[in-house]
Amino acid sequence: MKKNKSVAILAVILAVVVALGYYASIILSSTGKGEGQNITLGLDLAGGVSITYEVVDKDATAEQMSDTIYKLQRRIESYSTEATVYQNGDDRICIEIPGVTDANDILEDLGKPGSLQFCDSEGNVFMTGDDVVDAQAGTYKDDMGNNSFCVDLVLSDTAAETFSEVTGENIGKTLPIVYDGQIISNPVVQSQISGGTAQITGMESYDAASILASQIRIGSLSLELEELESQVVGAQLGSAAMSSALKAAAIGLALIMVFMIAYYWMAGVAASIALIIYSTLTIAVLYWFDITLTLPGIAGIILGIGMAVDANVVIYGRIREEIASGKSVFNAMRDGFKKAQSAIIDGNVTTLIVAAILAWKGSGTVKGFAYTLAIGIIVSLFTALFITRYVMYAFYGVGVSDAKFYGRAKERKTINFTKYRAVFYVIAIIGIASGFIGMGIHTANGEKNLNYSLEFVGGTSNTVYFNEAYTLEQIDAEMVPLVMDITGDSDVFVQKVADSNGVIFKTRNLNLEEREAFNKVFVDKYGVDENTISSQSISSIISSEMTSDAVTAVIIAVILIMLYIAVRFHDFRFATASVIALIHDILLVLASYALLRISVGSTFIAVMLTILGYSINDTIVVFDRVRENIHNRARMSKEELSEVADRSVTQTLARSINTSVTTFVMVLLLYIMGVASIKDFSMPLMVGIIAGLFSSVCISTNLWFDMKLMGSGKKKK
Repeated sequence: MKKNKSVAILAVILAVVVALGYYASIILSSTGKGEGQNITLGLDLAGGVSITYEVVDKDATAEQMSDTIYKLQRRIESYSTEATVYQNGDDRICIEIPGVTDANDILEDLGKPGSLQFCDSEGNVFMTGDDVVDAQAGTYKDDMGNNSFCVDLVLSDTAAETFSEVTGENIGKTLPIVYDGQIISNPVVQSQISGGTAQITGMESYDAASILASQIRIGSLSLELEELESQVVGAQLGSAAMSSALKAAAIGLALIMVFMIAYYWMAGVAASIALIIYSTLTIAVLYWFDITLTLPGIAGIILGIGMAVDANVVIYGRIREEIASGKSVFNAMRDGFKKAQSAIIDGNVTTLIVAAILAWKGSGTVKGFAYTLAIGIIVSLFTALFITRYVMYAFYGVGVSDAKFYGRAKERKTINFTKYRAVFYVIAIIGIASGFIGMGIHTANGEKNLNYSLEFVGGTSNTVYFNEAYTLEQIDAEMVPLVMDITGDSDVFVQKVADSNGVIFKTRNLNLEEREAFNKVFVDKYGVDENTISSQSISSIISSEMTSDAVTAVIIAVILIMLYIAVRFHDFRFATASVIALIHDILLVLASYALLRISVGSTFIAVMLTILGYSINDTIVVFDRVRENIHNRARMSKEELSEVADRSVTQTLARSINTSVTTFVMVLLLYIMGVASIKDFSMPLMVGIIAGLFSSVCISTNLWFDMKLMGSGKKKK
């Protein structure tokens, strides 16, 4: 690359850094201050609107309430992926939507039952969800005598005649079923259907039939909701949480850049430039796409930073190896980028699979996490494979061409990891077993196996109106400890009610004695009028349906990851070993929750999803080196297999450690500087990073080695 062109490229990139930095500073300085150049923050960071509805039908069943809550959860995601819905008392439903301050625009829409429509082949609506009495998943025998899956519909008497006429006129044509503007089923009419019952056949699985039946039931609900009240509520975490997170991120990035420059020299400078562009561009994209940012969403950004660093570490390690092999710096750069590309793309694609499935199947905070994770992956790929490449070439073009500025990989003695694989397996089993033993001990002592927060199990909402206004920081410092003394539990959520002195304390379920103690504390210490204190039981914010959606999404993602790795590596043993190592990491994180009694709430889901994306990327980098070292040999002796496994792990060991250390530093700073809820998120994440390092170095490749031996019939020692 010519010098003039190199200087121009560096000038353009420097201008981009300055422009993006300025633009990001405007967004961050305005965030939380109203409309304009700002990122939309969730309820936990900025507050929003809380709306309470009462069900008009006093005979509503538990199933109807549950279906309505789930249907409303899906509806309000159009306003924010981080919105929540939960039951309040026996016949009330509470909706909290972050980032808005005026409920009038959304009240009418939210109160309506689901818009379920049955259309003819021309798109004309001939029946609505109110005409469906029931919808259930079922099975039937097809023409070959095999069990197949279907949805059985029962129609109202008034709709039966209409349905019979329409089906008679549309034999061989489709009758789309549309829910909230989207086609959820497009069945073909086989014959005229009369009698008020119908069957949708051809479902691919019983689960698919159950989901469709549930959507039809939800859309057919006629529960009438009446607004009781709406109010603007403040942030649950306060400005200190956002401020501490930003400071931790800034300090973490500075430390990472210092480390990268000290370790990789000029390549580290290029990495630092790419990281600045990554960070500022991520902030801009969050604003452009109006992504609601909450604490779980921060997890996705942190994972993106880790993967952005990782991509650069993989590239620079390869360049140093090429220089050590005797190549010129320019050729080493060219070949280093080329050889690193497969590992980077495979690692990021598998994580992107996780994000895509979670965005598709997940709901609430899970969907918000998926969006931020996907943004981070795409931006990190761009900065690593495009920005870093051109910065490196430009440095070379302006005269920084001596190998001493880039480093030379040292010949390292191969560490015999396979020799001690039995020891590694035992350590892993002991670590996982400790978690289950801890859960068993807690259960035997009459406690819950995990420390579930009110987000999972529900609790009590207590509203207190004070004689003067208190800041959220004052409430956290003075009042929350008093409430914790009464409940014996640190799981306390706090929200301020806007334009009043009201404060909402959400705790675990309180009995009569505890409620009286709660009232007495605020009457005695703060002179509150006891008649203004109200308490109501609330259901879990994270509903069983939301949890089921998350679990289903994870299962689908893991299956797709296995298939992707099997295809890319031409060996299902790589895929199997990757997933086993992934399960190992998740179970070790679960053990930390059990043994340390960390609160299991919305951040629990975020942590597990972060580890899911982070760990698989770590393992793939090692397996990419194994694939390269095999040299496409069909048969290898046990000694040769052992050498390949050990050499591959040794060659990638520095990369594994460097990436884990940089990500760990980011999370550690969040733990040190964060508020209590951020600590509950940071601690298990640190455990997961360590577990991921251990599994990628000591477990995954050894598992592949053992499966390779079993597949070849070689005797293990």
